[in-house]
Amino acid sequence: MTRFDEELTSLKEMILKMGALVESSIKDSVRSLVERDDALARTIIERDHEINALDVQIDEECIRLIALMQPMAGDLRFLTTAMKITTDLERMGDNAVNIAERALELNREPILKPYIDIPHMSQIAQGMTRDALDAFVKKDKRLAMDVIMRDDEVDDLKYGILEELISYMIRDPNTVSRAMKISFVAQYLERIADHATNIAEMVIYLVAGKIIRHMALPKE
Repeated sequence: MTRFDEELTSLKEMILKMGALVESSIKDSVRSLVERDDALARTIIERDHEINALDVQIDEECIRLIALMQPMAGDLRFLTTAMKITTDLERMGDNAVNIAERALELNREPILKPYIDIPHMSQIAQGMTRDALDAFVKKDKRLAMDVIMRDDEVDDLKYGILEELISYMIRDPNTVSRAMKISFVAQYLERIADHATNIAEMVIYLVAGKIIRHMALPKE
C-alpha cells in the first residue's frame, strides 16, 4: 500500500467517524423527545462541536491531498466527493441539534400525542445515513440507489404527521404551539433524509461519473 493509499484509508475512517456521530445524534435527538430526556438533548447540542470539528478537519485533509498528491481521475473524484459528503453530514448534525432544541421546549409541556411516526421517520433516516456512507466506502452503486428510493417513504410519513397535527390544531387552538414544534421535528427529519439522499447521489457520481441531481434515476 502506498503512502497515498494510507492517507485515503485514514480519510475514510474520519468520514465514518463523523457519520457515526451524526447517526447517533439523529437517534438520540428523537429519543430525548420521546423519553422527555433533557440531559440527553443537551448532550446532542454539545456533541455538535465535535461534528463541526471533523467537518473542518476532513475538508483540510482533502485540500492537502489534492494540493500535494495532485490525484487524477477516480482519486480526485473521491476527494471532491468526500468534501461534499461532509458538508451534508454537518447539516444533518445541525438538524439533529434542532430536534434536540425542540425536545427541550416540548418536554416542558404536556404530551400532545404519543410519538409513533416520528421515531419511525428517525429509524429510516438513520438507516439511510448508515447505508449511504457504506455505499461511499464500498463504492456500491446499488446500495446508493436503494437509499435514494427510501426518501419517498420519509416524505410520506412527514405529510401524514402534518395532516394529523393540523387536525389537532383545528379542534383545539391550545395545541397550536406544541403541534407546530412537532411539525418542525418532522421537517428536520425529512431534511436529514434529503441529505442522506444527496450523499447517495454523490456515490453514484463517484462510481459512475454521472451527476443525477435534478434528473430521473438512471436505469440499471
